[in-house]
Amino acid sequence: MRAGPELRRATLIIFYALHTTLAPVALFVLMGFHFFRVRKARGVVVPRGEGEAPDPNPERVLAAPHLLLREAAVALILIAAVLVTAALAAAPLGEAANPGMSPNPAKAPWYFMGLQELLLHFHPVVAVVVIPVAAAMALALLPYVGTEEEIGGVWFISAVGRRAAVWAALTAVVLTPAWILLDEFVVWLPMLPPLVSEGVIPAAIGTGLLLGVFRGVRRFLGASRSEALQSVFVVTLVAFLILTATGVWFRGPGMALMLPGTSG
Repeated sequence: MRAGPELRRATLIIFYALHTTLAPVALFVLMGFHFFRVRKARGVVVPRGEGEAPDPNPERVLAAPHLLLREAAVALILIAAVLVTAALAAAPLGEAANPGMSPNPAKAPWYFMGLQELLLHFHPVVAVVVIPVAAAMALALLPYVGTEEEIGGVWFISAVGRRAAVWAALTAVVLTPAWILLDEFVVWLPMLPPLVSEGVIPAAIGTGLLLGVFRGVRRFLGASRSEALQSVFVVTLVAFLILTATGVWFRGPGMALMLPGTSG
């Protein structure tokens, strides 16, 4: 782990790789498997007592609020432990950074590259405050929206839901690169304040597109409300993945848009 008898540059590289690559990937994989198991069980199975025989029809409770409250409590305990450790452990900062040695471009870790890419297309207030807060609120409210059918344990809800998800993904695959290219080479309404031309107007267009996806799959595919909400989630997720991939592989010096392997 130390890459030698003492701490040195190779040690930092190893732990940086663990922090920015292996740990996030493992977290996403384990979280995906965890929620997959909960969904397939149509809730959380109440564990049997010690010595009890397995019950072919175990008692089940809903993931929200039973599992949600427990996970929130564990998360808060973990955050508190990290804060206490940070307050008590001596971890002084090193020398000031040397601006002459900064990499070009200076990129965030891959899991933040989507947000960094958003900063190139939206006003900072919209990119790092409005959009993340709106997305977090939407995800938090999603379990309470309600559904018309029993969908526990069923992926993409139905055949119509699968078609709607495919069309939503294709929509994001087409529109997201088009938006990136247009914003790279076209100056939008330079006479307006940046918060309006780079924030309010693009955010309104994006919101309109999401509403269009919601209404479109309901009208043309006959999707239910649950399937339409799923389509909105899919188009948002795919768009964010494309933004992340663009920032990781298609941004060069000065965050200029270029093909991978080229210098300009």
